Amino acid sequence: MRSLIIVPTYNEIENLEALSSAVFSHIPAEVDLLVVDDGSPDGTGKLAEQLASSNPRLHVLHRAKKMGLGTAYVAGFKWGMEREYDAFIEMDADFSHDPTYLPRMLELLGKYDFVIGSRYVSGGGTKNWGLGRKILSRGGSFYSRRLLGAPIRDFTGGFNGWKKNVLEKVEFESLRSDGYSFQIELKYRAFLQKFSFIEFPIIFEDRKVGKSKMNRRIVVEALGRVWGFRMRAIRRGHGLLGRLLCKLT
Repeated sequence: MRSLIIVPTYNEIENLEALSSAVFSHIPAEVDLLVVDDGSPDGTGKLAEQLASSNPRLHVLHRAKKMGLGTAYVAGFKWGMEREYDAFIEMDADFSHDPTYLPRMLELLGKYDFVIGSRYVSGGGTKNWGLGRKILSRGGSFYSRRLLGAPIRDFTGGFNGWKKNVLEKVEFESLRSDGYSFQIELKYRAFLQKFSFIEFPIIFEDRKVGKSKMNRRIVVEALGRVWGFRMRAIRRGHGLLGRLLCKLT
């Protein structure tokens, strides 16, 4: 299965070369890597081009400015669709998602429609996180799971694999969310379409180099959007209430 790993970057010059090397040491020949760089002022985009010049399986998509994680993935999905890739993997640039998990992700993508590298199933977890961040992250997934009624343990995690037909069916280009909310909305849309999925355990380790882009405000804003996802699903006739409203109208 011809697959594309998408890695959004913004000021990741300290991580990119090592990450690229690690990724290619764990994937077969039919898997490529796409770096989506948002005009990093530290030269990440230029480094990506240098690496790509000596590796035909490494590609670079440049964007003029910082436009957000969600739109970076949408741009990456679109780039890959135009080049007829069969599957896509979302991955962070800072080694929070260990490249050693890639073979398992690819194996499971051969059996399921979408795959979640999960911190919140048996065997999964986090490393080097403070108590506040643990509560916020786990609580966000619990809140989303209960409100949306979907049996997904790690709604907010960003290490995910998708078959092409899933992204097409959920109309990925219409996604307008970003960050945490992008991951929640994409998974929820796929769940509503009854695609098969599995969560497998990963250990998420906080970045060792560079500065994190995540903060409490981003998480809280994302969770506030979950109500909107639920209401949109109801308007489209999903769930008992949605089906009832469709009959009444």
